[in-house]
Amino acid sequence: MLVSENLTSNPIKSNLIIIAGPTAVGKTELCVKLAKLLNTEIISSDSRQFYTELSIGTAKPTSQEMAGVVHHFVDSHHINEYYSAGDFERDAIKLLENDIFQRKQVAIMTGGSGLFIKAITDGLDEMPEAPLALREALMQRLNNGELDVLAQELRELDPEYCQTADLQNSQRVVRALEVCLSTGKPFSSFHKKEPVKRSFNIIKIGIERPREELYERINQRMDLMLKNGLLEEVKSLLDYRHHNALQTVGYKEVFDYLNGSYDYTTMVDLLKRNSRRYAKRQMTWFKNQDAFQWFHSNDFDGIKTYIFSNLK
Repeated sequence: MLVSENLTSNPIKSNLIIIAGPTAVGKTELCVKLAKLLNTEIISSDSRQFYTELSIGTAKPTSQEMAGVVHHFVDSHHINEYYSAGDFERDAIKLLENDIFQRKQVAIMTGGSGLFIKAITDGLDEMPEAPLALREALMQRLNNGELDVLAQELRELDPEYCQTADLQNSQRVVRALEVCLSTGKPFSSFHKKEPVKRSFNIIKIGIERPREELYERINQRMDLMLKNGLLEEVKSLLDYRHHNALQTVGYKEVFDYLNGSYDYTTMVDLLKRNSRRYAKRQMTWFKNQDAFQWFHSNDFDGIKTYIFSNLK
């Protein structure tokens, strides 16, 4: 029996399949294969692939890699637009409930941005908006190389949050610090204790590879990015370098190279090293923050079996 026949012959609840994992692990290829099998569409939860101007440095899937499968939230915004995890929660839930689940019984969401995935699975807290001037001041300090200083200030203001937070993630540090400073309360005090209940079933799958295999894929990806024009892409973004999405691995190292902070060889080494470290932090987040069922990226049969056994 065909998969589409199996899905339509038995009424089921709407299902969101989440495929999470670190950078370069193989999420795009797997999700396209699954989407074709299930006759559905993909929602990207990658917080940088939203932006039209960011392509090479974000490993955004090409038209060829998408293989005709509809991808939502890819090239959906411009770099000068502020788009938060809360904005994504609102828009993605609306897309699922009012559009995709009106046409499909299954949808796929994928990405490596843990906070954006958590926004969909658990919901986010209602966080106060900080004054723009405060955010700009913190971003300026960040751009001056004060991440460690900002992280220490956050430790003093909110030690509870810092017990689990990734303090190398500049966006998280700035966001938490601006809430602390603008409200006089710890960032962690705004966190919900119970996740929201969604109207659809959620199937959480994590994909991984042995560390050495993953790290080699990351190194090869960086070489390919440079060959495909990463330097030129970053040069075109110089006017936006203070944007949060560019204070990240793959862009920050190139900006510093263009500023003369180090030579080309050092830049390449840093791109690869920092990307490997980023992948390690992603795995730590997914392993510690939520209950995913883990598979090797190539275990398509195992993943398929798990999905069908958990459809509601």
